[in-house]
Amino acid sequence: MKKKFLSLKKNVPLALGSMLLLASLGLTGYNFPKAADEKKAGLAESDLKVDTVASGLTMPWATAFLPGGELLVTERGGKLRLVKNGVLDPTPISGVPEVYYKGQGGLLDVALHPDYAKNGWIYISYSSPKQAGEEGDDNGANTALFRAKLKDHALTDIQPLFKAIPNVKANVHFGGRIVFDKKGYVFLSLGERGQKENSQNLSKDQGKVVRLHEDGKIPTDNPFVKTEGARPEIWSYGHRNPQGMVIHPTTGVIWEHEHGPQGGDELNIVEKGKNYGWPLITFGIDYDNSIISKDTARAGLEQPVIYWRPSIAPCGMTFVTNPKFKDWNGDLIVGSLKFAYLQHLKVKGNKVLSREIIFEKLGRVRDVRQGPDGNIYVVLENSGKIVRISPKA
Repeated sequence: MKKKFLSLKKNVPLALGSMLLLASLGLTGYNFPKAADEKKAGLAESDLKVDTVASGLTMPWATAFLPGGELLVTERGGKLRLVKNGVLDPTPISGVPEVYYKGQGGLLDVALHPDYAKNGWIYISYSSPKQAGEEGDDNGANTALFRAKLKDHALTDIQPLFKAIPNVKANVHFGGRIVFDKKGYVFLSLGERGQKENSQNLSKDQGKVVRLHEDGKIPTDNPFVKTEGARPEIWSYGHRNPQGMVIHPTTGVIWEHEHGPQGGDELNIVEKGKNYGWPLITFGIDYDNSIISKDTARAGLEQPVIYWRPSIAPCGMTFVTNPKFKDWNGDLIVGSLKFAYLQHLKVKGNKVLSREIIFEKLGRVRDVRQGPDGNIYVVLENSGKIVRISPKA
């Protein structure tokens, strides 16, 4: 299947050198779905309002909604915060493990167990520094997952569940998104830590999505459990830096987006045992304008649903499932770090029909969630705010 690149309403041109290279690779001249991209599909911004529900945060990364209406918020510097009735508790929640806070590393995603009301488990991903006896670089780190319970403003019953192997000294591409499927399995996205070739190496966790039981044990039906030399936790591979992952609310399909290099951010449907191609195929070029691969497709490698060029640096996304947003129901809202806006993607089945930019200059988006009230909550890294988007009517 040929990939079509969906243009931005306000396209930001690549550098001239980049354009020449793209032309030499035959990556220009695609048919742009202009009409679908140019018109508003559903609610206009004028129908929506944006309210600040939390402020005063430092480099917030993700949020989760507690049953009592409070917000749990991770700060990349290593603090777990609580927001109640729009007020940030000045005292961080205690008990967070040691966090490797360098570059893109830090305290990352937070998610409640689907049966949280009964068991109280909170799942948190973070960049964990190398411990004695662990494989990899001295002074390195990699993405880890633990679960804990919240009691008296402290994490208790802390249980380490998983850590990606090996530790790597580079300070980029940690991934870190957590989702639960309908069967109770937990999925964690892992970046390739700046070592792109290891995305294809099944003996390393870099550039993978892993699948675990809720207690961290490895399911016996994972695709590479019986593959010699492969890490048994791997569910899919060939990813670069996946910082968005969500389960479709009705189909149960896993949707994931990941940062490309200069161009080539991808939106993917993640399936068991499949290879998503990085760096063997890509729609991007490297930051020094060098060619990573001349191929955008190869047999046996998965194609994205869509890709972005230029890169928007996607981070966080959510499906809209509340009818208060009219015909957005079933669509995706995706955040952009680079351009500080949201994108509304019109979804039908496993395809994106169109997309539109909404709320330009909102801020560097780290997380997008639909709350229990049906409204959309957005974590803004640069301003240290969480905002709520809801219909005016």
